[in-house]
Amino acid sequence: MTIENEDQLDRLRAIGSVAARTLAAMGKALEPGMTTRELDDLGRAMLEKEGARSAPELAYDFPGATCISVGPDCAHGIPDDTVVKAGDLINIDVSAELDGYFGDTGASFAVPPVKPHIERLCRDGRRAMWAGIKAVKPGGRLNEVGRSIEKFARTNGYSLVRNLASHGVGRSLHDEPGEIPTWYEARDRRVITEGLVFTVEPFLSLGADWVDQQDDGWTLRPPFNQPTVQFEHTLVATSRGPVILTLA
Repeated sequence: MTIENEDQLDRLRAIGSVAARTLAAMGKALEPGMTTRELDDLGRAMLEKEGARSAPELAYDFPGATCISVGPDCAHGIPDDTVVKAGDLINIDVSAELDGYFGDTGASFAVPPVKPHIERLCRDGRRAMWAGIKAVKPGGRLNEVGRSIEKFARTNGYSLVRNLASHGVGRSLHDEPGEIPTWYEARDRRVITEGLVFTVEPFLSLGADWVDQQDDGWTLRPPFNQPTVQFEHTLVATSRGPVILTLA
């Protein structure tokens, strides 16, 4: 989606704020002994209180309000009776719709006590996302986002999952300009236009460059259970710099 007026921006800010506050509350509530379904129920209640709807349920009939993945799973996990344990690495992805506009955000959380290499992975997963965000500039190439993320990953000894990508968002959960690689794709000649709305969401890993779909038809897991994190914001490209829509 490309924003055409202030009203559209205001509506995107509204749903972005709802998604961000829901993610923050779920992350704060995360503790050993609770189930991922209980965590999802919290997210659903917050969305409904704001008049918002779960985007994965709305768009894809996903069996949950949010995606909650318990490591080694790293994406599209279905909330269920899985009990959160100390030391778990958990990804929460919140995407929602309000008044015809969509926001999408996500983060990975390590449940204490946290091993040093997992703590570093979470820290650097967020840094990788911001490396990509800082490369957003109207008139620049979309692949500069992936170039910056890949440079960060290589410099710090990580791999990037290459069958999961950022994407356009706005009037639908997955909007134009379609998939946006979080690694450098030289053949991608697309240009960032003023007002373009999209996500930046690298999957940073300790060795995985691919994830496999599990038997439930949703959950994604690295082939050798390599620890993998995801951090995600929805943003708008402007001449004044990227405007982050999903800050809590």
